Amino acid sequence: MSWKEIIKNCLSLASAPIRRNANFFVSMYILGMVSSLITIPKNGTLYENMFLELFLDLYIVSAILAVFPKKVRRGLRAILYIILYVTAAADTYCFVNFGSTLNPSMLMLVGETNSSEASSFLSALISVEVLFSSVGWILLLALLQILIVIFRKRLIKIYVFLVTVLELASLKKRLMAIPRMTAAMPATFGILCLAILITSICTSWHNKEAYHKLMSGRTIGEVEHTLTEKDHAVLYLPIYRLQFSIYANQLAAHQITQLIHAAHEVKVDSCSFRSPNIVLIIGESYGRHHSQQYGYFMKTTPNQSALEKSKKLTKFTDVVTCWNLTSFVFKHMLSTYVVGDKGEWCDYPLFPEVFRKAGYNVTFITNEFLPQAKEAVYDFSGGFFLNNPELSKLQFDHRNTQLHALDDGLLKDYDDSLKQYKTDHNLTIFHLMGQHVNYKLRYRQNQAKFWASSYEDKRPELTDAQRKVLSHYDNATLYNDSIVAEIVKRFQKEDAVIIYVPDHGEECYEENRGFICRNHSANIDWKLAHYEFEIPFWIYCSKKYIQKHRAIYRQIRAAKDKRMMTDALPHLLLYLAGIETPTYKEENNILSPKYNEMRPRILKNSADYDKLRDEYLKTQAKQEEKKQDKKKDKKQGKKQTKKGARK
Repeated sequence: MSWKEIIKNCLSLASAPIRRNANFFVSMYILGMVSSLITIPKNGTLYENMFLELFLDLYIVSAILAVFPKKVRRGLRAILYIILYVTAAADTYCFVNFGSTLNPSMLMLVGETNSSEASSFLSALISVEVLFSSVGWILLLALLQILIVIFRKRLIKIYVFLVTVLELASLKKRLMAIPRMTAAMPATFGILCLAILITSICTSWHNKEAYHKLMSGRTIGEVEHTLTEKDHAVLYLPIYRLQFSIYANQLAAHQITQLIHAAHEVKVDSCSFRSPNIVLIIGESYGRHHSQQYGYFMKTTPNQSALEKSKKLTKFTDVVTCWNLTSFVFKHMLSTYVVGDKGEWCDYPLFPEVFRKAGYNVTFITNEFLPQAKEAVYDFSGGFFLNNPELSKLQFDHRNTQLHALDDGLLKDYDDSLKQYKTDHNLTIFHLMGQHVNYKLRYRQNQAKFWASSYEDKRPELTDAQRKVLSHYDNATLYNDSIVAEIVKRFQKEDAVIIYVPDHGEECYEENRGFICRNHSANIDWKLAHYEFEIPFWIYCSKKYIQKHRAIYRQIRAAKDKRMMTDALPHLLLYLAGIETPTYKEENNILSPKYNEMRPRILKNSADYDKLRDEYLKTQAKQEEKKQDKKKDKKQGKKQTKKGARK
């Protein structure tokens, strides 16, 4: 065999996967393009490497199919057709009806759907409205595919008939030349396939690595954290989104099993109901550096500052969160696990379960974690253990059922429906949307007090656009202050203690850092810890509570400057409730004389906050010493100059 024949055979082999599965390759390529184009979100863009990566994916599938005998190959292709078309149709349907493509939350909701709801869904799927929506394009492609398969032999006969009966010789010759051209094509086609294949491998390799990393996460939290990375995987096809959703739900299901087991193991020895009414307010994306209470130059917390002056509200000065991602914070804040304990957070009971078992009436009012189809993986990761039907019943007696554009909707939920379920002993949890991005949507525009012009003197280094964003954030903080004050009003005449804690901090053009929201880098330096992990934290005691619980009030006042990390919050709550349980650890309760204040405060399981702060303070002290030395040197130099002049 000559070298030309060897090259020809190699090139023919390169194109063989596509030639042996031509109909499959072309139709699935068209399906991939169409499904990607019709599910581009508003203001979104098409995945830039879609065409090449789609070629690579289909080439690999076709190469695998080409290995099998012809009859087996047909059966496998039929199965793939069904899976890919159904997945694309479901993905597009979700996008049309819920504004989001397939995601873990949708799959979780499907798992909780009963037969009646499923039949309603199917009837809606085949409705006229759906057929004439973007879903219709997928169904049309599927119909064409079916027609081609059914009438394949007839189409070939028509082609032969046309070649035979055409009278025009020139046209006949051209048509008859097609088979000869086809015979010569494998080598030429092979060169083209090989070139595109090599290019697609080079351009798609990073995304394939990122996808492997995403699908290798051991926990749903790890997967979520991977998605915060800048170059995370792009799930550009419906089948990838489905696979990821299944994987995420499997990870969540594993942790749910652990949580349910831990819940059934909860033991309560006794409960004194030390605090009849405990209210926990969980804020969102609130760095203490934008709080008037903590020295911010804008009056963003007038109500909380007034309560602090009355001494009913005690501000804690050294509190950090263990994560700067809401879902991670919720897991650590609700679980009685603290960083450093053996096992995982899901191996320990959630504190609402302990409260319920002790006899408290537990109400959860959230403006973020309700089961809904259009839910990002971050919300899924933070909410799956709250929204699982069995776990929800184990934790809460009552919940709200609707999300609101603004947090005052939660007040209405409480006043109109949830307040009526109050008993003698209540734990009420408010979870606010707070200052979550987009900031300008987190407050009523007619209540705005800050404008871009308000920062011209205080932040002259910022652009006008940046000052505008900053004004939105501070207005959202001011609005949050009004919501918190309204919650306090609802309990101020009762025997109640109220705790306010946001999930994590937030950056909004701090110093010269030049960005908003959060930096999810695995490398935590001092500035990242300072702005994104330091949070406001306070405890409010009503007048009646102070009168009846003088000792606790004094403990709160005495503890205000102690170090704390919010993963230990459940142990403070258990103490305030007077719940005696093996779950409670006195060394984690900031009000206890046995509190371990020197427990390492580890951020994101990697950086020690206090070591970062100590190193920063040492550096600052050294720099200050150098400045003082320079000033002394200058003074001495001036004195010597004067002496020399006198001489």
